[in-house]
Amino acid sequence: MDTANLKTFIAAAELASFSHAAERLYLTQPAVSKRISALETELGARLFDRIGRRVSLTEAGRMLLPRAHRILAEIDDSRRQITNLSGEVGGRLSIGTSHHIGLHRLPPVLRAYTRAWPQVELDLRFMDSEAACRAVQTGQLELGIVTLPLTPLNDLDSQRIWNDPLRIVAGREHPLAAERRISPAQLTAHAAILPAHGTYTRALLEQAMGAEAGALHVSMTTNYLETIKMLVSVGLGWSVLPQTMLSDELRALDIPALPLTRQLGVVHHRQRTLSNAARAMLRQLQASRDADGARP
Repeated sequence: MDTANLKTFIAAAELASFSHAAERLYLTQPAVSKRISALETELGARLFDRIGRRVSLTEAGRMLLPRAHRILAEIDDSRRQITNLSGEVGGRLSIGTSHHIGLHRLPPVLRAYTRAWPQVELDLRFMDSEAACRAVQTGQLELGIVTLPLTPLNDLDSQRIWNDPLRIVAGREHPLAAERRISPAQLTAHAAILPAHGTYTRALLEQAMGAEAGALHVSMTTNYLETIKMLVSVGLGWSVLPQTMLSDELRALDIPALPLTRQLGVVHHRQRTLSNAARAMLRQLQASRDADGARP
């Protein structure tokens, strides 16, 4: 079975579009259609229903998708094991990370890493931490540098690299900004701008608020923290942001009952072999953690 055809099948299945799959794979749309047709002929089954420009998986396609992921993951794992025998640090390293970590935590790590290992081709993809963890689970990414899940995922090994203290914030002219001390119950009387349900940061806030979480009035959701900061700064609501993002246009609220800290770190699959390039990145991240811990 041609692995290129399997990769094309997975891209078309995930994007529900042959044209979008072509863009992701740097192919023409006819080339994608040809690969899918070849795979369907080999398997003797139709994998997609084609309706206009949209495609959807048939029952055979839905059955093949998780198996296709596993087949490619096994091939990649075998390739890494063989390559690792040479001891060389090179090749392609695929990493998923959030925009916040990529902007505020990774630059010195990446600078040091690329100087030490210039032969590694970094494939850095920006996405929500939750999506990065799923991509590591399915073998699409080798590492995720993410906000760590509150409950560790069984198939992922996770290492904390940075503590990320969070603060409840409001704009300088927001009514809450004038209060000296605030209870979690007071927050529910005002509109909030928060990350979406299902994100680790939102879950951390709701866990800390306990019974009051059900009364939250969430007026807007976005997972881009820079966007949240802007919306809060102009007075559209309160939110939770990393302490490192505080600035003059924000007021950090004094809420003793809500001490919040995220754990930022790296995840990889427990049952897959790490490439030498990934092992080198883990060492670089650990060095960053140790340097942070040594600072007074």
